Formats: sequence, structure tokens, C-alpha cells
Amino acid sequence: MKSRQFGNTDMQITRIGFGAWAIGGGNWSFGWGPQDDNEAIAAIRRAVENGMNWIDTAAVYGLGHSEELVGKALNGMKTKPYIFTKCGLVWDDKRQTSQNLKAESIRRECENSLRRMDVDVIDLYQIHWPVEADIEEAWEMMAKLKQEGKVRFIGVSNFNVQQLKKCQAIAPVSSLQPPYSLISRDYEKEILPFCLKNNIGVIVYSPMGSGLLTGSMTRERIAAMPSDDWRRNSPYFNEPALTKNLALAEKLREIGKKYGRSAGEVAIAWTLLNPAVTAAIVGGRSAAQVDGISHGWDFQLTKEEVAEITA
Repeated sequence: MKSRQFGNTDMQITRIGFGAWAIGGGNWSFGWGPQDDNEAIAAIRRAVENGMNWIDTAAVYGLGHSEELVGKALNGMKTKPYIFTKCGLVWDDKRQTSQNLKAESIRRECENSLRRMDVDVIDLYQIHWPVEADIEEAWEMMAKLKQEGKVRFIGVSNFNVQQLKKCQAIAPVSSLQPPYSLISRDYEKEILPFCLKNNIGVIVYSPMGSGLLTGSMTRERIAAMPSDDWRRNSPYFNEPALTKNLALAEKLREIGKKYGRSAGEVAIAWTLLNPAVTAAIVGGRSAAQVDGISHGWDFQLTKEEVAEITA
């Protein structure tokens, strides 16, 4: 699998990496419904077998469970992938989540993530969501954790340009993780060009629109989603956007069919066309799902196909 220089880090990362959000399971505010742990571990291992050399997770995914599964999947692995995780979202005994970017909370989260994944160092540690009043305090702690050797590089997720600049004034920003897909393009205007200019690596999440652009999503499947699947309440999965999104997925399916590719692979390939995008995060809840998207990195859309999709 092809790799690319990841911003100002020393890492060469593959064009797609495994995203461990969905395997965290349900019973929390942004869960994906029930998940079989054995299938989740098999999905991670298959991703690495298929050539992906990095895994992206977060402490809050499954309220610690996703990180635990990553640790189990890595156990005994001869060649281990880079590990990226995130902080800034915490939870209480009632499984309610909240934001906390105070320095002591970030340090505590880092220690817990290291323990859950049973690793000595985190390759990329990211602030999950900004809290405007606490950005400087949080970034100073992130830089301190890097100096202490607990993490190798530090980045952010869901930040805008002004927030990135606040961080840059304190310590270099290695990466940004934004939502980016054919149905989520706001970051194209200002943020992606800023990252390209400033050598900030970009790993995009939800390149397949959280499943909408896989070609296998239907109205019936959406209606049958578990009550604790966050997508039930997403505007992308409800009208008036749903009809347009399913039509787009069908267009991607038609294009992919000509090459024996899935709609999801076409969606991933489209995000990788942007020169600012280093790589895309792709999730999978089973080894079979991972196999279905593992080749999205090497599919090349023609100019005519890009124009067709854009139209």
C-alpha cells in the first residue's frame, strides 16, 4: 500500500488507515450500536494484514472500550502499526460525556490511554474537539507530554484556522483531523489550503459519509438501526438530505461497477484527490468490511468521472 509523508512528522503513513470509532460499540452518546468484540479485533488485524500501517482511535470511543480492543489486537503482533488516539472528551459514571481540556485532565487521559492500549508511547496524540477558552492551556500540556516522551507527535481534530494558529504560537501542530467527504466539504475553502501551506498533515474522517456512501446503505437499513446508533439523528441520514445522499451513493456505485470497485472505494479515492489530504480514516466492524474498502487508496478517478460526481 502506498504511503505518504505525514506533515512535519517522521512518519510515512499509508493512504488509508483503520478507524476504530464504530468498533467501540453502543450504549454511549455517539455509539454505533452493538459490536462483537472478536469481530472488532479481527477487523483491526485484517487492516494491518492488508497493509494499513496506522490505527486511529479515541479514548471516548465506547468510553475506553475501543482503545482496549486496539490493545488486544496489537498483542502478539510482530510488526505493529502507528497508534493515533485523541483526548478532550471525558465521561462520568452514568456514561454521559463532556468536554474537558484542562491540563490535569489531559495528562490523566494520556496515562489511561497508554494503559488501555498497553503501549509505552502514543505516536500521535490529538485534541478531539476545541474548547475556545482552554486551547492554550491544553496545547501547552500536549507539548509537555511530547517533551516527556509519552507521545511522539501532537495534533488536533475539528479545529478551524484561528484555533490552529493559537496552537502554532505555542508549539508546532503536526496534524489536523477534519470530517471530509463528498457530503461534507466545508473544510475545502480555508482549512485544507492552510494545512497544505503550513505542512500540517491531514487525515480525514468519515470519507464514506459514516456509511452513507458505501453503496450498501438503504432507507430500510437506516430505519432498522439500533436506538443507540447516533446516525439515526444525523441530518445526513434524514430528509431532506437523505434522498440526495442516496442518489450520490448510487452514482458512485455506477462508476465503481465499471472497475469492479465499491461505491465506498470511489468515495475514499475522491477525498484523496485533494493535495492537502495525507490519508483517509476508514472504519470496519468486521474483517469482511475491511476487505471491502482496503483498496480505495489505489483507485484513480478520471477527470470526466470527477466532473460527473461533482455535477
